[in-house]
Amino acid sequence: MNEENIQPVPCVKPGSFQAWCASFRPKTLGIAAAPVAVGLAVSAAATHTFDVVVALATMLLSILMQMISNMENDAGYTKRRAERSTRKGLPRSTANGWLTVAQVERMIKILIGVVVLDTLFLIYVGGWVMLAISVLSVTAAYCYMGGPKPIAYTPWGEFVVFLFFGLTAVSGTAYLQTGLWLPEALLAGSALGLIAAGVLAVNNYRDAEHDAEVGRRTLAVVLGKPAMLGVYSMLVYAPYLIIAAVILCNPSTAGLALCLLTLPIAIRLVRALGQCEGMALNGVMFGTVKLELLFSLTLTVGGFASVLLF
Repeated sequence: MNEENIQPVPCVKPGSFQAWCASFRPKTLGIAAAPVAVGLAVSAAATHTFDVVVALATMLLSILMQMISNMENDAGYTKRRAERSTRKGLPRSTANGWLTVAQVERMIKILIGVVVLDTLFLIYVGGWVMLAISVLSVTAAYCYMGGPKPIAYTPWGEFVVFLFFGLTAVSGTAYLQTGLWLPEALLAGSALGLIAAGVLAVNNYRDAEHDAEVGRRTLAVVLGKPAMLGVYSMLVYAPYLIIAAVILCNPSTAGLALCLLTLPIAIRLVRALGQCEGMALNGVMFGTVKLELLFSLTLTVGGFASVLLF
């Protein structure tokens, strides 16, 4: 389906708040907030350190990066005329005519300006390493759907999500609080990053046929759906083993074991992925988002509980 043939949905007024929500997707912002919360909890559990102002600035940066990534993805698909009738995902604002590509790109520039100001403060707190992290994060957000060879057209999407929305976000948050690259935070970040990558894995699994049509070589397209079932299982099960390693590394973080309460959800999702097709896979995708949020919540509660218990 070409851009010209995609008609606006009557219930969404062009340029409205609903149109902007469809572009920056507020339901995904919890995925950005989760690793920051976990980083704060793990650093508090490991070192009993917590700075409220730095925590708020870190949270703002992570949420803005998620918004920029979502909006670049929205505009990038439309510019590349990569929308087809076989796609089963949520509607995009620019593809439906609710916002123009120019409007979205202008907002992205404004948000990047806020990111720069926030980053300057975090550089003051954490040193120039924060500049490197921010530049790499902005570059990854842009390159996911922008540039000559977008990451979204390669099998590396899940790895990029793991790297930036898990490992970097959690350990970077802990570094800003403590000035240390804590092994506990690196491991917890890896656990959270795997589940975040699982969200994208379901998305790519769902749209494998569509993506193959438009030339996207996602991991699901390259490996095929049967192999992706195994990949997804690893992405949602391995985090529990990693958290066990964190606790073995530092018994004072034993409260993190609270995440085991979410294991039944992970088991149900793995079963559901192999049984669902078409639009029903959206339920698995949002279920994986819910798993990540609950996994993060239990880690956060368990981490701060560890401060009181140990």
